[in-house]
Amino acid sequence: MFTAITLITLAIGIGANTAIFSVINGVLLKPLPHPDPERLVAIWQTAPGLSIKELNACPATYFTYREESRTFRDIGLWRPDSVSVTGVAQPEQVEGLDVTDGILSILGVQPSRGRIFTRQDDLPGSPQTAMLSYGYWQRRFGGDSSVVGRSITLDGQPREIIGILPEHFRFMNTKAAVVLPLQLNRAKTFIGEFGYNALARLKPGVTIEQANADIARMLPLMRNKFPLPPGFSAQMFDEARIGPDVRPLKQDAIGDIGKVLWVLMATVGIVLFIACANVSNLLLVRAEGRQRELAVRAALGAGWGQIARELLAESLVLGIIGGAAGVALAYGGLRLLLFLSPADLPRLDEIAIDPTVLLFAAAVSLVAGLLFGLIPVIKYATPHLITSLREGGRSLSDSRERHRARSVLVVVQVALALVLLIGSGLMIRTLQALRNVDPGFKNPADVLTLRISIPSSQVQDPVHVARMYNDMSQKIANIPGVVSTSLASTVTMEGENESDPIFVEDHPFAEGKIPPIRHFKFITPDLFKTMGNRLLAGRDLTWTDIYGKRPVVLISDNLAREYFGVPAAALGKRVRETPKGPWREIIGVVSDQRDDGVDRKAPAIAYWPVMVENLWDNPVVVRRMMAFVIRSSRTGTSGFLEEVRRAVWSVNPDLPIASVRTLKEIYIKSMARTSFTLVMLAIAGAMALLLGVIGIYGVISYSVSQRTREIGIRIALGAPRGEVRAMFVRHGLLLAAIGVACGLLASIWIARSMESLLFEVQPVDAVTYAAVSVVLLVAAAIATYVPAHRATGIEPLIALRAE
Repeated sequence: MFTAITLITLAIGIGANTAIFSVINGVLLKPLPHPDPERLVAIWQTAPGLSIKELNACPATYFTYREESRTFRDIGLWRPDSVSVTGVAQPEQVEGLDVTDGILSILGVQPSRGRIFTRQDDLPGSPQTAMLSYGYWQRRFGGDSSVVGRSITLDGQPREIIGILPEHFRFMNTKAAVVLPLQLNRAKTFIGEFGYNALARLKPGVTIEQANADIARMLPLMRNKFPLPPGFSAQMFDEARIGPDVRPLKQDAIGDIGKVLWVLMATVGIVLFIACANVSNLLLVRAEGRQRELAVRAALGAGWGQIARELLAESLVLGIIGGAAGVALAYGGLRLLLFLSPADLPRLDEIAIDPTVLLFAAAVSLVAGLLFGLIPVIKYATPHLITSLREGGRSLSDSRERHRARSVLVVVQVALALVLLIGSGLMIRTLQALRNVDPGFKNPADVLTLRISIPSSQVQDPVHVARMYNDMSQKIANIPGVVSTSLASTVTMEGENESDPIFVEDHPFAEGKIPPIRHFKFITPDLFKTMGNRLLAGRDLTWTDIYGKRPVVLISDNLAREYFGVPAAALGKRVRETPKGPWREIIGVVSDQRDDGVDRKAPAIAYWPVMVENLWDNPVVVRRMMAFVIRSSRTGTSGFLEEVRRAVWSVNPDLPIASVRTLKEIYIKSMARTSFTLVMLAIAGAMALLLGVIGIYGVISYSVSQRTREIGIRIALGAPRGEVRAMFVRHGLLLAAIGVACGLLASIWIARSMESLLFEVQPVDAVTYAAVSVVLLVAAAIATYVPAHRATGIEPLIALRAE
């Protein structure tokens, strides 16, 4: 029983640590799967004058850096895309990746079939080409090698398939089925369109600091190479204070998930420490039972080293066997961990129980074996062991000194359990705070969202595109159960927002200054009715506004209050997107929406008609990639999505439908990381609480068993049974109280490391700290009462005969 309990305890602790470490190893520690990954860097800029910490690249920066750099071997641009595939069975919308010709060669990609892009493929006017991912090639074409050289229709345009990417090719966190050349036109490039991602390969021996200095040198050169956008002055460019921000590409691939993973690693490390404390208590009890045997061995000539080696050998064997069982548990635990993990966890394909993870598990097992084995060795393998031959007589009850080590271990267990429970409590409070936030929409489970794209190769006339949107909306609105429907360029919380400055009439900025960046959305009528937004002032957009290309716009409540004080005061006022563009009248003000997620402040948003005249110096702009938003009580029922598909295809049968989700799914995903952290901390906290309670129960129970004779004498001499019970309860609660006090002090320091994971909750939250302390003390009281109650049932005569 001792061995079974010990191995189960260790297997849980080591298995949890191995599972979490396998995730950390795959996500954070492994290098990127490209040649010389340490020389791959992401190229970002900063613009403190615009309050932008991370400014993407643009064609102007790309051409400048490629032509003038002294530190980059090569540089390339890329951006995620979504393309429609037609002409092969049912229309399909798939993820795409647009790249300049240098990207694949920078990453060291060798195609499994065909070739990669050349500089010629990337020139404007060159024949349209494409590459397929290995998975898409297998799924859509059955791995047919003759597909190379054939044509595929993407967004209505035929493209020659020139190659197949290698099977294990992974780039950042994209899941692109097709890769396309960007074909940027240098002759039409200006300083703007900062919507691209850039990466480069450093020359041998070049540091990131040198690369940043090189970019700082090249940014002024860009001013001389390319013109500014229409209406923007050189002074505006200078006021933006664009500067370099080169960083390892791996940093972009990982994102900020590292904070969560290291918190979880520390959490399961604490669970393992508590497990080791429990096992140490078990070994102390066992060693105490062998105390006279060990003393006889010492008296017969066994050295201290021999006894210590014997005790340590046992603990190490237990640690190794527990570690092996822990690795087996880690396989299953890893599957659970990945199932519970947020959908945006990067590098999922690289998480596995590999040799590095096995080495970690072996090291943890050995360290754990030494950790819980040293305390019995120090206590019972000392040169003073011979004195034990004089102890253990019938006249003696268990001494305080013999309890001290076990009591200290219990205090440590309780303190660490409190730290984990407080972490769980803070995340519970965070999740409650997030759920109490008004996201800006209502009843998200009733709202279905899906994306369509109308490529210019299919429908060139912008007015025809708008009419097609209107026709599809009417067809969907006629489906039984549909309350309302609309379209938007981005659905809230999707993370795909367009942003630009807004210039407000009668609120001029100082010469050369640029207004703050705002979110831009392109919409059709009834979006706010469908989403559940409130129209605070004015009116909604109409199809007459869209077909007439009227210069109108709606804005969010916070943007209206920033400039005009109250929503109603904004009506009739005018705004524009560039310093020289036409003024557009504000016709409505809408309630705020947490567009960047419920944990972020609601951004200021400008809502433009789906078709706009003279926007950014373009005669007519129409958004061709739009998301349908459909409110219906039938959302989620069988057959409803098929009816929506038929309604769309009745207008245009060549339009694939993609990204089908309910608004509730999007909303839940925005809190996925918080929920994941909460679940993992809650599991660890529950394990810690259970182990801590077992520790307290074990100490009090063993104390009762060792003091049986003393208890019998007390009762025989007339001590009330309640007083005897209270004596043990006080002892257990004293240990728990000391542990709680130590845990509170440790939590104040440790909780500050979680501050970035919290929302509207302070790291030192009095309600959480008090509630968790009470829960732990109550659990300790229950664990203490059971053996204490058993002590009062001892009959004096039986107790006196016990020894």
